[in-house]
Amino acid sequence: MSLNAEQIGEFQAFAEQLADAAALAIKPYFRASLEVEDKGGRLYDPVTVADKAAEDAMRELIQARYPAHGILGEEAGVAVGSSPLTWVLDPIDGTRAFITGLPLWGTLIALNDGTRPVVGVMNQPFTGERFVGTPAGAWRSGTPLKTRACADLASATLMCTTPDMFDTAERKVAFEAVAGKARLMRYGGDCYAYCMLASGFVDVIVEASLQPYDVQALMPIIEGAGGVITAWDGSSAQDGGCVVACGDRTLHAQVVEMLRHAM
Repeated sequence: MSLNAEQIGEFQAFAEQLADAAALAIKPYFRASLEVEDKGGRLYDPVTVADKAAEDAMRELIQARYPAHGILGEEAGVAVGSSPLTWVLDPIDGTRAFITGLPLWGTLIALNDGTRPVVGVMNQPFTGERFVGTPAGAWRSGTPLKTRACADLASATLMCTTPDMFDTAERKVAFEAVAGKARLMRYGGDCYAYCMLASGFVDVIVEASLQPYDVQALMPIIEGAGGVITAWDGSSAQDGGCVVACGDRTLHAQVVEMLRHAM
């Protein structure tokens, strides 16, 4: 479904309303004593009452304002809509950071037009930062974002949330080959790292085992800032899985050549 600039503006404003609602639900729980559940799975996958309350608040607003739209959320799953438009929600991306008191988490909100995400918001209510991306550009709290030029992996700063996300030996080896050539390698960051890439402080992010709600909101932000984010083989990143983001297109092409065999 092709959206015009006026429609994009309307949905961007609504996405920011969703971010405000999620922030109100989350902030009382950050750096507070709260119970943490483990969803289970290959890795420790924590969830808190803050995650659930924030997603509930956003879903309620969407269903009231745009009842025909679909919703895909990390906590409550899929609500199929009659429209091609789908809201993709991760109430707290970086729950491990959240429960350890680190501000490297955020609320991710995307609007997918049926083909790709066209509006993306990453809101960090504790630091007061809001990253927004649309086809018209990307901004941090209203200030335009621009990735930096870095065409050489040997000069690059690379980030990854955790090496444990590489779920096969081949993927871990492929990641290590890229990381071994970077000037600086940092773990941690979750969605915040992608926003630092869009801001020109990080050059490349290589990750795996991602879900659609982990990545879709970040795509318009990175692309709006002039960067590139794809799957390891260069195809769309919107389904998650193995994802690579770069601020520089030349660097992205180099890294994809190093990773595509491990998809």
